[in-house]
Amino acid sequence: MSTQSAAQTGKSGTTVAPKAAPTKASPTKAATKMHRRSRSGCFTCRLRRKKCDEGKNQCKACKHLGLKCEYKRPMWWSNNEQRKQQKETIKNIIKRTKLTEKTSQIGTSCAETPPGLSHSLPTSATYSEATARTRAPSIESQNSPSYDFTQPLSHDYYDYQPHVASPPYDTSAHYQPFQSTPYEVDIKTERQMFVNDIPTRRDSTISTFSTYQPPPPQPTLPSFPEDDWINENIYNTGDMFSGEEGLDLDFFDFSHGQPQASQQALIQVDDCDRPLLDHFIDNVLRLIFPILEVNQHGSARSDVILPALESNRCYLHCCLSVSAIHLKSTRGLQGEQIDNDILRHRCATITELCGALNNDSNHLQILEATLGMIFFQCSVGRPSDALPDVPWHAHFEAATSLVRKLELPHAMVHDNDARMHPPFNMTLASWIDILGATMLGRSPQFADTYREKNQSGSTSGLCELMGCEDSMMYLISEIACLDALKSANGINDMQVCQLIGSLGKSLDTTEVPPESLTWPYSSTGAIRPRQLSRNMTAIFRVAARIYLCSLVPHASKDDPTMQALIERFTATLLLIPHGPDGFDRSIVWPLLIAGSQSTARSIFRQALAGRIASLGEHAEFGSFGRMVRLLQEVWCQSDEADRAGSGQNVHWRDVMQQKGWDFLLI
Repeated sequence: MSTQSAAQTGKSGTTVAPKAAPTKASPTKAATKMHRRSRSGCFTCRLRRKKCDEGKNQCKACKHLGLKCEYKRPMWWSNNEQRKQQKETIKNIIKRTKLTEKTSQIGTSCAETPPGLSHSLPTSATYSEATARTRAPSIESQNSPSYDFTQPLSHDYYDYQPHVASPPYDTSAHYQPFQSTPYEVDIKTERQMFVNDIPTRRDSTISTFSTYQPPPPQPTLPSFPEDDWINENIYNTGDMFSGEEGLDLDFFDFSHGQPQASQQALIQVDDCDRPLLDHFIDNVLRLIFPILEVNQHGSARSDVILPALESNRCYLHCCLSVSAIHLKSTRGLQGEQIDNDILRHRCATITELCGALNNDSNHLQILEATLGMIFFQCSVGRPSDALPDVPWHAHFEAATSLVRKLELPHAMVHDNDARMHPPFNMTLASWIDILGATMLGRSPQFADTYREKNQSGSTSGLCELMGCEDSMMYLISEIACLDALKSANGINDMQVCQLIGSLGKSLDTTEVPPESLTWPYSSTGAIRPRQLSRNMTAIFRVAARIYLCSLVPHASKDDPTMQALIERFTATLLLIPHGPDGFDRSIVWPLLIAGSQSTARSIFRQALAGRIASLGEHAEFGSFGRMVRLLQEVWCQSDEADRAGSGQNVHWRDVMQQKGWDFLLI
């Protein structure tokens, strides 16, 4: 309050003279006003450059904004790049919190509509408020104290919030209720009930409200000027949706046909298997195709998994077995029952496959289930799982036979111009084929097809499904062919070097300007699919160069060129989001290739350790956990050889053979 306004207070309008301000503050008061900067505040407030009240367990600022209050020095504090990323994450969390508060304010204004002005249909205002006032906040609600604000904001939350504010009700003394014709505002409320994320019941009601003030054309939301460090406009729609288009709904050609928009899955299972099915849909499904989910939200569920579960019994048994494996790994279940569930559905899958193969029928469904048995295992299980199983490459031999019988390679090469939708099963088989060939030291089964696709510049859908551009995967296929030739002593050292130089030039043509590689999240926290694809392609590109350089005769991991590539890989790795909601599990193969050539002094090992810690318990499962276990064994043998002065290179395939591991690390 200014001096002038302070001097003119009171209803009578009597002027009150202000006190004269002292001409000079005393030394004691000046010393009292001096503020000594605290060094014991939480690191979150210190990063935001905000004052921290140093509250126990959690300070007031972090609790109010839904931030993680950290008094112990976090890992990101000592790294400028990670500190910058953490600041962006905090910004996004605060924006979500503010947006939630704004939405709740709109909902409150709708709920407080005067009962006397409502007619046509009953509203919440006509009922007793006792229930509403005594209801506790839901644990899963954004208003709950235990809600995890680090998880992505669910769109379902806004589906149940009123989006239209009721007209303001003027209660001032100047309000004359009958001076003008009242306005009538119709508000339509729709609610959708979901059972296991499947839409079932829909209710729709219309309420009419009367008011003597016209509704504002565009209801505005209050601003929060106190957060001066967040000055981006969160309502910029171009930024909110990242200005990028995701994958077209009809991009792939599915074996069960194109999905219907209103399709509801009707999956028939026994009562004893219902918990396994629910666990698969709720917890495992989101781990399988994370890049496809980014390109088109919900596509992996509605277009790939659920239709196959409904129409393919062999596929269903495969998913139930995978669900049991995930339950055993994540929840530490032990005993005969969970092992019997795994083996029972695994045997049922193989029995169904053998029966269909003997009948020479349902080839598409057999291929779909076979690829599921191979690929889904990459998302679940621990490295120490010892239950009997058929090796993945044995399954893939059957899948290869089915692919040839269905003439899918021919369809991809010759019908690409007329056919806008790559066969989904062929796309998934190509990804397994190319990277799986490097696991075995063999040439990919369909290397000729990839070579023709690369020459024609056509797509196989690999980028849309897995994140790495098709041309890069085709080049990795060529490097795998060279690796197989060298291992079989089919060419001499001079020919190897010539082919390495030729493939290196091909990799040069795929390089992009460094400024095109940026953080894949927008300032509002929205993922940018195309930017993520560019970053992931860059990771695979550097890994391909490391793989290619390792084929040079008498190559050593201590070579300066190799270590420069490892440092470049580590720097590019910063552009891939980490943590449980990140994409580390989508770059297992590049991490394996780079890690196998790293030395004990390499910064890569520190970076990988940080990403493992960020993933938490998720780092122990699936292909990522198996890759970490393999690298630990490789490093143990390699570092021991370095200490002995032998300088022997330890190849990760040799370690897998020594340990009897049949890992598919993709």
